Amino acid sequence: MTSTRLTLTISELEAVLLVAETRNFRMAAEHAHVSQPALSRRVQAAEHKLNAKLFDRDKHGVALTDAGTELVPIAQRMLSEFRDSLSDLSEFIAGRRGSVNIWALPSVAAALLPATARALQQSHPQVRLVIQAASARQVTQAVAEGKADLGISVAIANQPADVMFTPLLKENFVLICPVDDPLARKKRVDWTVFASRPFVASGPASSIRLVTDRILAASGRMPDANYVADNISVVGAMVAAGVGVAAVPELALRLMDTTRLRSVALHTPAATREIGILVQKRRSLSAAVLRFMETLQQVSAGIIDGK
Repeated sequence: MTSTRLTLTISELEAVLLVAETRNFRMAAEHAHVSQPALSRRVQAAEHKLNAKLFDRDKHGVALTDAGTELVPIAQRMLSEFRDSLSDLSEFIAGRRGSVNIWALPSVAAALLPATARALQQSHPQVRLVIQAASARQVTQAVAEGKADLGISVAIANQPADVMFTPLLKENFVLICPVDDPLARKKRVDWTVFASRPFVASGPASSIRLVTDRILAASGRMPDANYVADNISVVGAMVAAGVGVAAVPELALRLMDTTRLRSVALHTPAATREIGILVQKRRSLSAAVLRFMETLQQVSAGIIDGK
C-alpha cells in the first residue's frame, strides 16, 4: 500500500482535494480548468492506485469516504510541501537564494568582500557566502577542480586552459615603512631604495613576491630578503617594528595595523597587480553566483573611483 500511494501524481492529488472541497465534480473541473470527464479520470486513477474508494456519489451529491477523509490532510500536506519546494527552487533560479563558494587572495577578501557582502545582503538576504582565503595558485586550483564557484586572484603562470580570468581592478604597489622613518616624509620613492635597506619579503608562494622579485631583479638591485613572512599582516608588523621596509599592493594594507605604518608611492617603474575573477569555462553558474559577481564588480569600480 505504501509503494502505490507514492505513485499518485500532483494533478491527481489536486483533483481529489478540489472534489473534497466543492463536493461537486463539475465545479471542481471548472476550478482545475479541465473538462469534467478529465477530472473524473484523475480521481478514478487515484482510487485505482490506492485500491480504495474516495468518494460516494449519489443523486444528492458527493461525500468523502473514510479513505477519502484520511487522504485529504495527507494530500494537503504533500501539495503544500511540493509548492514550498517549487518556491524555493524558483527563488534559487532567480538568484534570491543559494550559496556562493568564493576562494580569494587574503588581501582581496579583506578589501572587497565585506562591502560586497553588505551590498548583496540588502538585495539578496537569502544568498549565503562561503569564503576561503588562499594563495593565488590555490585559488586557481580550487576553481579548476570545481571546489570554488569563483576565485578572486591574479592570473598565474601556466594558467589552466579551462579557467577563465576576467580583469576586475589594478592596484599599485607602495613602500611601507615605520611612521618615524625618514622615508615616511616622502611623497614617492624609487625601487632602488630597497637595495640599501633591510627588506621584509612576502612568502615565495605569494602573488606579491612574484611582482617584487621581477621588478627588483630587472633593476639589478635585488636585495637580500632579511625577513620572509607568508602572512602579509606579519610583514606589516615586522615593518612597524622597525626591522625593515617592504613593497606591498595597496589592498594588502587592509590586513595590517597601519597606525604605526606609512605607505609611500613607488615609481620607476610603477608596479601594479591585476586582480580578476576566475571561473571554469565549462561550468554553468547559478543566478546567485552571477548576482554576486555583478555586485563585486560594482564594489570594485567604486573602490577604483574612490582612489
